[in-house]
Amino acid sequence: MLLSASAMGQGRPCVPMIMPPTSARKIINLTIENQVSFKAVHNVMGYLKGKTNPDRYVLVGSRHGSWYEGALADWGNGSAVMTQIIAFMMAQTRVGWRPDRTIVFCSWGGTSLGNIGSYEWGKENALVLQSRAVAYVSLHSPMTNSGSLQATASPSLLQLAGEIQKRHSMSCSRGAGCSVSSVSSLQTPGDANFFSNQLGVPTVEFTYAEVPKTERALFLSEAFFPPESSLGETLDPAFKLHETIAKITTEAILRLATDPVLPFCPLDVALNVQSKLKDETLRGLDLLNVAASLRENSTFFQSEVMRPANDPKERDPAHVRMLNDVLRDLEKSFLIPTPPAGFYRNILYCLSRQTPRFSILKDALEVSWHNSISHSQNLVYSAISSAQKLVQSGLDLFENENDNLK
Repeated sequence: MLLSASAMGQGRPCVPMIMPPTSARKIINLTIENQVSFKAVHNVMGYLKGKTNPDRYVLVGSRHGSWYEGALADWGNGSAVMTQIIAFMMAQTRVGWRPDRTIVFCSWGGTSLGNIGSYEWGKENALVLQSRAVAYVSLHSPMTNSGSLQATASPSLLQLAGEIQKRHSMSCSRGAGCSVSSVSSLQTPGDANFFSNQLGVPTVEFTYAEVPKTERALFLSEAFFPPESSLGETLDPAFKLHETIAKITTEAILRLATDPVLPFCPLDVALNVQSKLKDETLRGLDLLNVAASLRENSTFFQSEVMRPANDPKERDPAHVRMLNDVLRDLEKSFLIPTPPAGFYRNILYCLSRQTPRFSILKDALEVSWHNSISHSQNLVYSAISSAQKLVQSGLDLFENENDNLK
């Protein structure tokens, strides 16, 4: 009966088989054999060198796969948007424009096999990336089936993602604005994983999906969908949503690559920490105190009193560079050495919107082992304390210089 089932073509949806109710119960033994083979995984890299800080990198990543995947070739969405962004930026360079920081464009191979391309490249260049990468902009899945404009961003980039999203919300195909959009810091699969999880590099990704009733229009995405692929037709027949994602992502890249002071918000990180501890049953006085201290320093760091420290026009390039390094390294403070299985090393990321707590504290309550609760509390305390000290060092840097000027 199993062998008589009709064959399904590659890329078509799987149809479950239902045995007749009158058939007797049968046991089927399957023997699965694998043939091991070794193949090369290729990454495609390119860069646009910065003119002011060429040793600071903004990474932009998409993925590529096989043309023979047919309708399953969902990597074409990100590759199409990446190609459009590169075409736009190269047109600007021909009239003399250059970013302040180097933009590195990465097309990863082996993503479907476990993010092999991005993991191996990131691991090989980890020492350089830890000191030079300022952000990772992901184009892993710009088109999904969520039906709304969404952004997944590191806490320090939530404000930037929200501002860009709001500014572009009226450009959606429906004319009266997009459906309710959201910005969150959730654990997500894809090639951004290594950079946010292992290196603590701030990341941001915009995704969108809907079925607009518009006529087909020319856009570079068409080149990335084979004739037999129905994915582009199903999600975005006119490629208008691809264009929206391209515009939004380009703005984020340009802000990260050209703003004299990186558009990171340490206060958002501090508020995120306090929000996670708000209803936490394991919160202790030490955790609350160090979180309050982080918020106080972060608030002062972005206040009008410290405006000269945040205004590049009133500071020399060396101090602006040091300020940016403090902003860049803030999320690295929240990397823990040995997270529970399935959790990010970066504890700022949540497992779901419904549980905006520190995941390792929630796990310690649900899956307890010897000293698990105290161990998890110590990890969270050390992370918050490290971030607080980093922000304090930035304040001390500018306060000391002001004393010298007096």
